[in-house]
Amino acid sequence: MTLTLLARAYCHLCDEMREAASAMLAPSGVALVELDVDTDPALEARWGDKVPVLLDGDTALCFHRLDRVALGRWLRQTLPTVASKSKIG
Repeated sequence: MTLTLLARAYCHLCDEMREAASAMLAPSGVALVELDVDTDPALEARWGDKVPVLLDGDTALCFHRLDRVALGRWLRQTLPTVASKSKIG
């Protein structure tokens, strides 16, 4: 299972979301893959003003700042066994 973080270099909000999401995802084993929107014109055109964005496939879980409630809900729905054994959202 993988979530995608759309980010850009020199973005303090991106750094904050990466750190917070990584901490929440660590107990679950869900991987966080990061893509730089500035290296892909299609990603930049679609998501540029909303970066950072945390995605499950094409579905945005949150923009700009980590929504811990939304990520916790996603984890409980996606990985109920892992979520019930940890302190997730």
